[in-house]
Amino acid sequence: MFQTQNEVLVVAGSGTAAMDSAVANLCSPGDRVVVASAGNFGERWLQIATAYGTDVVHVEQAWGERLDPARIGEAAAGAQAVYVTQSETSTGVVHDVQAIADAVRPTGAALVVDAVSSLGGVDLRTDEWGVDVVVSGSQKALMTPPGLAFASISKRAWELHAQARSPRYYLDWSTAHRAQSKNDTAFTPPVSLLFGLRVALELVETRGLDATFAHNRRLARAAREGVKALGLDLYSPDDDTSAMVTAFTMPDGLDGQQVFGQLRDRFGIVLAGGQGPLRGRIMRIGHMGYLNEFDIITALSGLELAMADLGYRPPVAGAGAARALELFGREPAHV
Repeated sequence: MFQTQNEVLVVAGSGTAAMDSAVANLCSPGDRVVVASAGNFGERWLQIATAYGTDVVHVEQAWGERLDPARIGEAAAGAQAVYVTQSETSTGVVHDVQAIADAVRPTGAALVVDAVSSLGGVDLRTDEWGVDVVVSGSQKALMTPPGLAFASISKRAWELHAQARSPRYYLDWSTAHRAQSKNDTAFTPPVSLLFGLRVALELVETRGLDATFAHNRRLARAAREGVKALGLDLYSPDDDTSAMVTAFTMPDGLDGQQVFGQLRDRFGIVLAGGQGPLRGRIMRIGHMGYLNEFDIITALSGLELAMADLGYRPPVAGAGAARALELFGREPAHV
């Protein structure tokens, strides 16, 4: 899944635990690091790096924009590490990790990528692109309940880890490595989640990574076309990079949080609302993991009904689901 020959550590914890470990194990207080953000989860890197007392250079962009590799590369000169997010699910944007890696490489800074939602959903060639650390969690494209955190660690990142002086205990990479080298865990493992993860990985292995990525893009195209057919404007990019989440804006006078509640309470359908400054302004449809065509059609149909309850009428009744069905009929499924 990580497309790497590096060791992948597995610990009990959320994806944020893996992110936390990537600061604690690479940096000492006062080290210069770069955090690039254009959404809620990019800003989480900022909060973690600040908590560990690093000297943070924040390459900030507006929510919904794609990260600018050139700006990140320029800021990375003299930095210990650069922290970025691949799939910014708060906005639906998938950032170009390959281009960011190319821009950072000449500076010598270690590149750390948050792939909590993207690992197994979109392409992430850890070794080929030269990414030093990739962190992820079990609950998104890996189709397992939350509670497992992962970190892929390059040889160079291990060397930085040996020098880092940030306090750490439970999330210390060396502790996890010593246990894993003996087919053990340092602390009590969530055994049921590990069995679930094994099944999820077998599902992806059976389909194949490339087919899995293509499946997600197909669902995303149908979601985008369906949303537009309902007369709604996209917030996330209208292209195949936006393969994990489709974000769209609410019509004037309609609160996305009200639509969220109506969908959940009346129809039992859970989409996602906006976060931070986007709360109430956008909604999001996820199409990763075990989701399929039926889920997209159901989401679009429920969305139309919920908005109708709150006074919104699309240009043509039923157009969202119909457009998705039309697209699915034209494009073969990746099974």
